[in-house]
Amino acid sequence: MFDEPSSYLDVKQRLTAALVIRTLIEGEKGAMRFVMVVEHDLAVLDYLSDFICCLYGTPGAYGVVTMPFSVREGINVFLAGFIPTENLRFRDNALNFKVSERATDDSEMGKNDVMSRFVYPNMTKELTKGTAKFILHVEAGEFTDSEILVLLGENGTGKTTFIRMLAGLLKSDEQMKCEEEGDEDGAAAAGVPQLPVSYKPQKISPKFEGTVRQLLHKRVRDLYVHPQFISDVMKPLMMDNIIDNGVQQLSGGELQRLAITLALGTPATVYLIDEPSAYLDSEQRINCAKVIKRFIMHSKKTAFVVEHDFIMATYLADRVVVYTGNPGVEATASRPQGLLTGMNQFLRSLEVTFRRDPTNFRPRINKFGSQKDQEQKAAGNFFFMDDDE
Repeated sequence: MFDEPSSYLDVKQRLTAALVIRTLIEGEKGAMRFVMVVEHDLAVLDYLSDFICCLYGTPGAYGVVTMPFSVREGINVFLAGFIPTENLRFRDNALNFKVSERATDDSEMGKNDVMSRFVYPNMTKELTKGTAKFILHVEAGEFTDSEILVLLGENGTGKTTFIRMLAGLLKSDEQMKCEEEGDEDGAAAAGVPQLPVSYKPQKISPKFEGTVRQLLHKRVRDLYVHPQFISDVMKPLMMDNIIDNGVQQLSGGELQRLAITLALGTPATVYLIDEPSAYLDSEQRINCAKVIKRFIMHSKKTAFVVEHDFIMATYLADRVVVYTGNPGVEATASRPQGLLTGMNQFLRSLEVTFRRDPTNFRPRINKFGSQKDQEQKAAGNFFFMDDDE
């Protein structure tokens, strides 16, 4: 029995763990062996499961377990919020997926399409801890308002380092060298644009002693009572359920929802969100992705998101930054590129293929070595092939 094996793992590690767990069912010849897994990452669940049971009910009050479904049917039942075999609806709205309209456009966007465009140069950042040394190379790129860039890569390849550079918490080696030489103009050109940022860190360590309401009043006093912010952010993240709870008593998922609310409620030009899906269940992840997407588009801001849940990353991304290299030693962050191009590059390195479900358009992972997996690899199409089942 495995309870949320994908927690803290990157995409590659999650898929490797899923393959390892699947090997357990082989067992000794003639022996009966069962494996049970609780998992919130729907791509991992799809990859390792033979049958799926959905759980529904009221959190903290009661829960009901369905009879086993096939993998595709079980996940689609959960997303639809309707169990056809029991003629029972347990959620008012179905959960659907849409890929960004820019997904197939890897060309430069016209200048008339956006209001603001920001450029950053080639950068290097060397980090030393004891005898260990890590070097991050960042290829020059640009970003615009009203778009979300998702950073894809293994753990230890420098995604959080790049986020911290964008937040102004770290300076590039080139920038530090110019500052030492007294070249202020060179230092400004050698780093990321100095813009107002809002940063949600990867690790959340609450220190506030009061309630959620008091913290919101202190940090985002004007926005948390604004009708638009309430409808776009507060209600979908179910902040009303915890608003009078003590911050120190919140669970991991509740803290994550609070941290996302605080980050989006802070006025900024660029929003830096590190692993928003951590500690959230499957439904909360989809709601959270929709909240971030809607907020960034409506407010015409930019967001950089680090995410290991592949379905959530796919839903969020307008463009992606792919990390390659040796984790913990040396890595390179590519320039921002179109979703199809970037995802194909990333999935090729993982040797994994995805297609789309025709019912709700969710990305469906192909079982390793399956016919569809082999067909897509032979065609060089690792990302999104229409499912004609």
